[in-house]
Order: sequence, then structure tokens, then C-alpha cells
Amino acid sequence: MNIERNYLIILFNESIFIDFNQVCETSVDTMRKSIDGTKTFVKWKKNESEPDFINNFSFVEGPYNHIEMITVLSGEDWQEINEEI
Repeated sequence: MNIERNYLIILFNESIFIDFNQVCETSVDTMRKSIDGTKTFVKWKKNESEPDFINNFSFVEGPYNHIEMITVLSGEDWQEINEEI
């Protein structure tokens, strides 16, 4: 696992602006979505410049490093919370 990455959360419906040549993801079909389906994220190598298409997004969270992103993805927006009965 390569942890030398930057992560940016965006709205899933704005994923049409992504240039997949500038990020680690390969297509919209392989991107992880939040539980409600409204958010996704892109990642790029830490030693590379921030992708230039980021200015096209109306909403962004981040950028986060690997440890920060693990924390975000363990939150209720990204993980189903099993309620005990």
C-alpha cells in the first residue's frame, strides 16, 4: 500500500471534470462513493502537482494525507454504522 498520496473529496456528480490521467483512479466506475452516493474522492501522488482540474469543482474537502483520509473514510458518511438492537 502506498501512503504517499494526497486525497480530495468531491461531489460525485462533478466527477465528469476529472482528468483520469492526473489521478490514481482509472474511471468513474471504480471510484468509491459515500453511503448516500453524493461524494467520492480522487487521489494523486504526493510528489506530483495538484491536478489542474480541481478548480472546476464547486465543493471540495481536503486535501488530506493518507492517515487523515482513513479517519474520514471510517466516519458515518462512508461506513454503515451497525446499530445494536
